[in-house]
This record gives sequence, C-alpha cells and structure tokens, in this order.
Amino acid sequence: MPCSSIGDSGAGDDNGRLRNFKLTESTFLASLMPKKEIAADRFIEAHPDYDGRGVLIAIFGTTLVVNPSWKNPSGEWHVGCKLVYELFTKTLTSRLKKERKKKWDEKNQEEIVKAVTHLDEFNQKHTKVEDANLKKAREDLQKRIDILRKQAESFHDKGPVIDAVVWHDGEVWRVAIDTQSLEDDSDSGKLADFIPLTNYRIERKFGVFSKLDACTFVVNVYDEGKILSIVTDSSPHGTHVAGIATAFHPKESVLNGVAPGAQLISCKIGDSRLGSMETGTGLTRALIAAVEHKCDLINMSYGEPTLLPDYGRFVDLVNEVVNKHRLIFVSSAGNSGPALSTVGAPGGTTSSIIGVGAYVSPAMASAAHCVVEPPSEGIEYTWSSRGPTADGDLGVCVSAPGGAVAPVPTWTLQRRMLMNGTSMASPSACGGIALLLSAMKAEGIPVSPYSVRKALENTAIPVGSLPEDKLTTGQGLMQVDKAHEYIQKSQDLPNVWYRVKINQSGKSTPTTRGIYLREASACRQSTEWSVQVQPKFHEDASNLEELVPFEECIELHSSEKAVVRAPEYLLLTYNGRSFNIVVDPTNLSEGLHYFELFGVDCKAPWRGPLFRIPITITKAMAVVNRPPVVSFSRMPFQPGHIERRYIEVPLGASWVEATIQTSAFDTTRRFFVDAVQICPLQRPKKWESVVTFSSPAAKSFAFPVVGGRTMELTIAQFWSSGIGSHGTTVVEFEVVFHGININKEEVVLDGSEAPTRIDAEALLASEKLAPAAFLNKVRTSYRPVESKLSALATDRDKLPSGKQTLLLTLVFKFKLEDAAEVKPQIPLLNNRVYDTKFESQFYMISDANKRVYAMGDAYPKSSKLPKGEFNLQLYLRHDNVQYLEKLKQLVLFIERNLEEKDVIRLSFFSQPDGPIMGNGSFKSSTLVPGKNEAIYLGPPSKDKLPKNTPQGSVLLGAISYGKLSFAGQELGKTPQKNPASYRLSYILPPNKLDEDKGRSSSSACPKTVSERLEEEVRDAKIKFLSSLKQDSDNEQLEWKNLSSSLKSEYPKYTPLLAKILEALISRSNVKDKIRHDEEVIDAANDVIDSIDKDELAKFFLLKSDPEDEEAEKIKKKMEITRDQLADALYQKGLALLDIESQEGEKASDLASSDAKDVDKTSDIQPDVFEENLKELKRWVDVKSSKYGTLLVLQERRSGRLGTALKVLNDIIQEDGDPPKKKLYDLKISLLDEIGWSHLATYERQWMFVRFPASLPLF
Repeated sequence: MPCSSIGDSGAGDDNGRLRNFKLTESTFLASLMPKKEIAADRFIEAHPDYDGRGVLIAIFGTTLVVNPSWKNPSGEWHVGCKLVYELFTKTLTSRLKKERKKKWDEKNQEEIVKAVTHLDEFNQKHTKVEDANLKKAREDLQKRIDILRKQAESFHDKGPVIDAVVWHDGEVWRVAIDTQSLEDDSDSGKLADFIPLTNYRIERKFGVFSKLDACTFVVNVYDEGKILSIVTDSSPHGTHVAGIATAFHPKESVLNGVAPGAQLISCKIGDSRLGSMETGTGLTRALIAAVEHKCDLINMSYGEPTLLPDYGRFVDLVNEVVNKHRLIFVSSAGNSGPALSTVGAPGGTTSSIIGVGAYVSPAMASAAHCVVEPPSEGIEYTWSSRGPTADGDLGVCVSAPGGAVAPVPTWTLQRRMLMNGTSMASPSACGGIALLLSAMKAEGIPVSPYSVRKALENTAIPVGSLPEDKLTTGQGLMQVDKAHEYIQKSQDLPNVWYRVKINQSGKSTPTTRGIYLREASACRQSTEWSVQVQPKFHEDASNLEELVPFEECIELHSSEKAVVRAPEYLLLTYNGRSFNIVVDPTNLSEGLHYFELFGVDCKAPWRGPLFRIPITITKAMAVVNRPPVVSFSRMPFQPGHIERRYIEVPLGASWVEATIQTSAFDTTRRFFVDAVQICPLQRPKKWESVVTFSSPAAKSFAFPVVGGRTMELTIAQFWSSGIGSHGTTVVEFEVVFHGININKEEVVLDGSEAPTRIDAEALLASEKLAPAAFLNKVRTSYRPVESKLSALATDRDKLPSGKQTLLLTLVFKFKLEDAAEVKPQIPLLNNRVYDTKFESQFYMISDANKRVYAMGDAYPKSSKLPKGEFNLQLYLRHDNVQYLEKLKQLVLFIERNLEEKDVIRLSFFSQPDGPIMGNGSFKSSTLVPGKNEAIYLGPPSKDKLPKNTPQGSVLLGAISYGKLSFAGQELGKTPQKNPASYRLSYILPPNKLDEDKGRSSSSACPKTVSERLEEEVRDAKIKFLSSLKQDSDNEQLEWKNLSSSLKSEYPKYTPLLAKILEALISRSNVKDKIRHDEEVIDAANDVIDSIDKDELAKFFLLKSDPEDEEAEKIKKKMEITRDQLADALYQKGLALLDIESQEGEKASDLASSDAKDVDKTSDIQPDVFEENLKELKRWVDVKSSKYGTLLVLQERRSGRLGTALKVLNDIIQEDGDPPKKKLYDLKISLLDEIGWSHLATYERQWMFVRFPASLPLF
C-alpha cells in the first residue's frame, strides 16, 4: 500500500540489523544506552552536526554570620530555615538516618557510661543511704540512666536544619546556605564559606549540601526575595530520563544519550512531599517554563489512569502549547500492560502528545538486562501499556527502547543504573526527535509538531506481523534517519494536523477519535458511523496564504473492505469534510481484530496515511453452559507470548473464581494475569496478578466482575521469564462465574430502628448466601470556616496566554476526641489529576502550633493524628474566577477509621421484627436459580455507636453476600476481602435528649431584684476590666487604676482577684521583670487570702449527693474556687523562682502570705517556695500537666536534673492538648544544663517540626 513507500523500505534490513549482533565490550557499552534501535547512531554517523545542538528540551521530572565580602547595597537580608529531610528523597533520607543514628548511638552510649559511672561512685561513697536527700540524689542518678536508655529506643530523627540567606547584590538575587548541621566537621558548611548561588538559569551553577549526602541542588528566588526555592530530586528518575535523552560523555561516546548535543531545562513536577507524585501546580508551572524558555521539545515520563481520555485542564494547556507555541510534547504511554485499554494519561490518551511504548531489543536484553540468552527478535516489554483508549484512539503513537543503564544523581553513590519502563522509552524517542529538529534547524526547515509526528508514524518499522500489534507498539519502532528523509521530502507541504471526530449514526453518544466495538451487543450487527476530518493549522497560520489555498484530494483505504466500507475519495479543504462508513463485525471470529481506514494524498501517495481511523473489535465468546464455566486448554507459552480471550460475562455474575495450571518445565516461569472490563464513564476495571511458578502447580484467584460486560482475560509470560530454557510452557486456565443478584448494591441504613430488606437471587447456579456486614469508618462533613480568593503574583503562575492563576484557600476545622487515623475526602475533585477541569488541589492538616501532620492532593491518604483540634487548608487553583467562586462553600468529608475493637458487625434476620424481638437470626442458606430470598439487615445497637461523633455523621463499611468455593476459604465473614463486596452506610440518628436538662430545684432560694442587680453590675465591671488592653504604659495605668478601684469595692471577691492575677500574667510588654513578678505574687496572695481554706477543705472531705441538683451546684462552685486557689499558688511559685533566678538568691521575704509584715532583719528566713509548693500539694496533683512545671523547677532548684527531666517527660507525655512550646524550651534548657548536647540538638531539631514559624508554602 502507498503508506509503506518509505516506512517499509528496508524494514527487513532494519530488523535484521537489530537481530544480528555479537556482544563485545564496545557493543556491550553501546547497548547500555540504546540508540541503534531507532537508528540514532546511523543518523549521527551520517550527520555529525545534527546531534541535537540548537534544541532545547524541557524534562518534566521530580542568627547567622555572613561573609563581609558579599555585596549587599540595600543591607537587607532575608533569612529562613528548612528541615533538610523535606528536600531529600526517602531513599537518601533512609541512608542518612542510618548513618546519623549510628553516630548518635555512639554519643548516647558515652553518656550512659558516664551516668553509670557516677551512680557507681555514689554507691561506693554512700553504702548506707537513709537520709531522704541522699535517696533522692541516688534516684536522680538512676533516672538519668533510664532517660538515656529510653531515648535510644524512641529516637526518631527528623533531620538537621539548614539556614538560608537571600539578598540582592545590585544585579541579581543571591543565596547562601548554612549546612554545618550536616557535616561531621564543625568547621565545614559554614554560611560564610558558601559560594553564593543565583537562579540556575542565569549562571547554571549548583551546590552540594554535604559530603555525607552528596546531594546536589539549585536555587530560584521569587517574589522579590520573599520566596526561596531549593530544588532537589524527588527520585533518580528525572536524572535517568535526562541522561537517556542527552547525556554527553566526551571520552566514552558510546555512553552518550540519544542527542548529546541538545540542551535541557529541568522542570520538577514530582512533589517530594508526596513521594514524587506529580501535582497540577507543578505541571502547569512546567508548561509555563517550557514556553518562557522557548523550548523545542517536552519530555514527560509521568502518567496516571484517567476517567475521560483527551479531556481536562492540563490537556487544554498542552493543546495550547503544541498548537500555538509549536512545542513537541513526548510522553510515556504507561506501564499497566499487557491488557488492552491500559494506556495512561496524558501520554497515551491525549491527541496532541506523542505517546511512546517500551521496546526491548536483543542487544538491550543481553547487555542491560544481562539475560542468559536474549530473545531472537525485539519485542515490546510485557508491562508496556496498550491501546486503544476508551474512545477508540490507538493510544500508542510509536515505540522506542524502554530500558537503559543511564546516569543517576550523585546521592545514589553510583554513576548510573538500569531502569526500564515507558518512562525510559519516552526520552529515547524525545532524543531521537531532538536529532530531527537539529537537522531541520540546520537545513532551514520550519519545525512543526504536526510534520514531525507524521514523519515518525509513517517511517516507523513494524514490530510484530499482526494488524492488532499496532495496539501494542503504535505504528512501530521509530527510525530517525527515515523520518529525516520524510521531513526533507515534505518540507514544502503545509503543516497540518488532521483532526478526526466520529459519531455513531442515529445515536447521541459523545464524539470519539476511533471506533471501539468492545461489547458483545455492538458486534451483533453492522453499524454506520459519521466521520469528520478537520485540517488544523497552527494558530499563527495566514488565512490568505495557508488556509484558503489548502485543498487535497484524498483516497480512502480500508485495511479490510469486508469489515470496513467507506467512500473511495473525498476532497478536503480547510473547513473539513464529513463522510459515513459502515463497520460489519458479524462474520468475524471470536477474539481481537484491528482494522484501519486511512486517507492518502492522491497526488503524493509517498506521504503515507495523512490520517487514520483506528477500528478495534473484540468479539467475545458467550457463556451458555450452566454452571457457567469457561476453560482454555493447552495454551503454549514462550517468553513474551501473550494470549487474549474475550468473554461476555453472564448477567448475574458478580465475581470470578479462576485457576491457572502449568505443565512441566525447568527454570522458573513468571506470568502476568490481567482481567479488564470497561464501563461507561469509569476508569477501566482492572484486576491483575503476577504469578511465579518454580515448579508445575496450580494457583487460584478470585476477582469481581460486572455482568453483561465484555471481559478481556490476558495471560502473558514475562518477556525475560524462561529465557534460555527453550522449553514451551503449557497452561490450562479455567474461569468459573459466580453471582448473587441483589436489589440494591449500595445499602443505606437510615438511622431508624427498622431493618433494611434485601432481596437476593442466584441467576447462574446454586450459590451459598452467607451475608456479612460491618461498619468501620465514621464520615463527618464540614464546611469551610474561611475562604480567600487571591491572585498568585509571581511570573511562574502566569499562563502563556497572559492570564494570572488565581488561588482559592479554604480553611476547615475539625476535632478528634481521641487519636485516630483519618482521611480527607473531596468527592468533587479527588482521584482525578488529568481528567479534571480544575488545575490543582493540595491540602495540609496542621494543629494550633502550625505543625503539619499530613499533606495530600488528588489521591488523599490516611494519616494518624493525635487527639486535638486541627485545621485543614485546601488550595485550589484556576484562572477562571467564576469556577473558584462556586467552590467557596465546598464540602469536605473527614473519614475516621474505627479501631478494630470498635468495628460494628451487623446482624441479618429472616423476618422484619427480628432486630426488636431478638429472634429469626439469619446465617446462611443455599440460593437455587430462579428462587428469590429476602433477608433483613438490622441496624447497629445504639450502645455500639461511636461516642463523641458530630451530628450528621455517617458510618461507612461494606456488605457481601457470597462465599468463595475455594477449600479453606471463609471470606464471607470479612466483606473487605470478598471479591464481591458493596458499600454500606448508616446515617447516625439525633442524639438522645437529656431528660434532666432544664429542671430547676425547688429548694433553691430565689434572690431579690436588688441582689441580682448588684451581682449583674459587679460582673459587668469585671468583664469590662478583662476586656481592657495593656499594650501601652497609658493603658496599663488605666487598667491599674480600675483594678484598684474594684479591689476596694470588692476586696474579698475571689473571681475578681483571680481575673486581676490572670491579666497580670498575660501582660506581654514587661520592662521590669522583677517588679512584675512581685506584682504577680501580691495578686496571688490576694486570691489566696480571699479563700476560706478550712471551709474548702471540709467540703471536699464530704461526698455530695449527685442526685441533689443544689448540692451539685455548690460542688461546682467549690471546684472553681479550689482551681482559683491552685492557680494562684502555682503562679506564685513560678514568680518566686523567676525572681530567685534573676537575683541569684532566695526571695522568700517577697511573697509570704503576710509579706508586708515580715521581719526583714530576721537571720532565719523560711523557704517560701517550698512552703508554697507544699500548700499546692494539699489541693491538686502537682504531677499533672497543669501544675507539673512547678515540680520540675523544684527538682531543678535542688540540683536533681535527672528527676526534673523525668517529671517533665511525664507531663509532656500525658498532656492531651497540642504540645506547649514552653515545656520543650524547658526540656532543652535542662538538657543543656545536664550536659547532654546530643539530646539538646535532637530536641532543637524537633522544635522546627512541632512549632514552625508558619505553615509551609503549598
């Protein structure tokens, strides 16, 4: 056919060239970085100057002392810090943690030895210890040992902190990093010794954090020095990809990348905080950078499954970049094969992107993979994703080598490593295209994504001999030299992309890009399709010079006219042309069939197909026997061989039980087993398993299916499994369909006492009805408490169109009464990265101290959170303000996992009154085909419902009905493991009314109006006093005058005196600290003196009657009074110690209960602090988190630092609220005082985690 004039010319020679090789040292090294497969070596040999030079590729991948010589005209320094582990990959962090832990353990062991020695010396000196102080001293020494040992067990390294300084030197922004905390040598890594960096694009210089990590980084400064971006790898993936495309080794050219003369810019789209997951923000900024820097090519070795192909915000932006700015976008097709319809987004599903499949040649297998005996011919990797897309597009454009031993970052401590995947195939193809662009620029040929893609497709050499192989390899293995010839020959032709839109005649189905007849019903008759071919020029094309003159006479060719019938010719102009075709699958055999209808230029048939209409037909076998069993016998397998079977899943089937059995063989065999179904507006339903056999055996699986839909069963022997064996493996595979048809798949219990009726029926064969249900999650919905819409100011957020990206920040608040594992859910946005019209979503969960506990994006994950209150900040980006305005009241779900002991297991009944009467429990029965059986699912018992659950919450769980027939399997009791389980929800009912609420006591004596008025006036005055500010001297004077006046008016009113004490403590701008402490002590004494302590003590000796409401009121009042007394004693103790620490002597004369009457000439002064603490112990537990600080300070005052640390650690451990910074400051102070510098450093690093200055940028 005409399409083969260039593409097939010499194809046999090319394939022979790849097969006939002999492995030597030179060919071994060359095969580590494959180039021969796509004829890149041959092309560069013929054109040495066309090595990629002139081509720019964007790789989308993953108190200080300054130097006085640094120039800073403004004198303004921007200072910040960062936990360095947040910049490192998990692999690097894990290595550093092991090395740092080893050194930390050595230091800790030294301190343990010292502590043990001190204890031994004490015991030798004091053989009999009877004195109380000596006993405490011994206990202190022992506690020091215990603390050190316990710290070794609980050590959790959050990493060192690096400091950064940013300034403007009059020309550019400069950055210096202090990395002393990373170095073993304290003289290394100093800020003043750092060679300042600037934005990488300006000087192209990078830094290395330390010798230990060997991690390189670059910097970028944004927003006038306010934002410093330190860019590191999120994995070795990006460096490896870049090396395949453009690595340059002047001394070992065989290790060069495909286009060693090309240049790169690195656009990090993988977020290190999310384990290198790409984000919408990163993707959009990368596109902006590629356009800004006038890149020629983009390589993106990333991808995700998609709900809708060729759809979404990112796809829209890519279309603009390709069609308007003429960038060529190359991307990986995905690694989800070998089943069909597994191509990922965006590479395999987007029309404007060249999607690349992964090919392995015999040379690659031998050199890179070190197989014993390479395959005789090159093949596609088993895991390489296959087309077609859900809308019928081919999915894979071309194939390229999908493995290489390429460069990796220095932090891996090696120069290069083997990686394979379509992630490696994409840069191989991208490098080959860079060679073409280098030639086109040198030869003055205009660069267009349309012409380059056409050249690649029409010159690729086929891989495989069957038509359906195109679904695996695309048009074949790309050939750079042949594509170059094609481009040279077609340089005077218009650069056009022929967009194809297809609709089935008579149906209002969405427009597609191909024809995909997958379901059995679609293959039972002929169908007519309307095809529209629309030529598309680049946006800057001239109307008069390019669009109006465009006219082509097209001859249509069908690869099989008996199946696909179409007109012979059409005249194509700029406005496009529509025509109808007929597809008749009725006479096709069962299995996979692939056809093409393509258009050829009548005047230049050498151009090959200008457009293609892919037609994929999977004709499924019907399962008519009962019970429904399908067997595939004696299937022979060799390495890389794939068997596909298409089955029309019987209506009523909900799960499959399958068994694979192998014949005798020698070496280990590895098989991929996939089952895929496609349902409308859903991602492909894929079940997969990788099975390894070391000897002949049988293995069984179970997986869910959808009745009435075609299932593709794919069995593949892994491409390198069994190589060198020469033995054929014979496989038997049996599929048994099971199903229990029910009247409602998702069961909702409405919160009432009534059970829910479920009707069950077996349509295929007798089945065991053994229902099981449980509730294991609580879902609570929240609305934002804050919403803010703002414009992002930096250029990196300005789209190529000139529009500025907008940011919507939503703040949600939620509370956990106990520690739990939670997962945030946003149903509108979650689980979609590329197939959503919203640009980006990102959330952070933090506490009141701004400590971040979790981050996430489109795929939220469960996170363990402690008890307490939390904020969830959600960031949404788009350039359309109307879209974001609609989301200001977006609903957030927080799903909380119940602990295993709290999981609610529900009961089933055979009659509707069963839950109330307690009889008619249903366990199991046998369903006979044609017989319907009703069962009732009872609601959970009210005493089993989770406590402290907000109103409107919903319990979630699962329900299943069947049981596997495998021997020993009892999955009916565990729905989450049953292949056919369904969602179950229970709407929590309103809380029980408090019958006692609102009751009043008849014994209460009502107060007179004048008494009530006097109390109201008094309380109003106190409230007003509490509202006064004390920021300035004048405000403090006014507060003091009013407080003195009120004290004169109500001298013994404890609530007033407690408020005065509280106000003094909360005062921030204290100038004379000692004087302020004296005022606190006086105010505390006023509170203490106002309380009748004897009466208070007598009250708490007696037990009150909880049924007596008046007694309960008195009890509550007395508890408040006791707490006011304890708080006063506590604050008095703190003030005493504060004065003592400042004056260096005891301050007992300043704060006795009758301080003003103390005889200051007395030689013997009582220890007022100890007396005060002794009094406090009478009323409260001083070891509690509220008052324990005073006990810590007492032990510190006595020199027992070990005991002080033990008490402080207990307080921190028991405190249920968010961590208090002052407690950790005190802990660090104690560690410094005791001399444990390694522990003090450890705690200081944790301070950046527990108490960050602000939330991190999103």
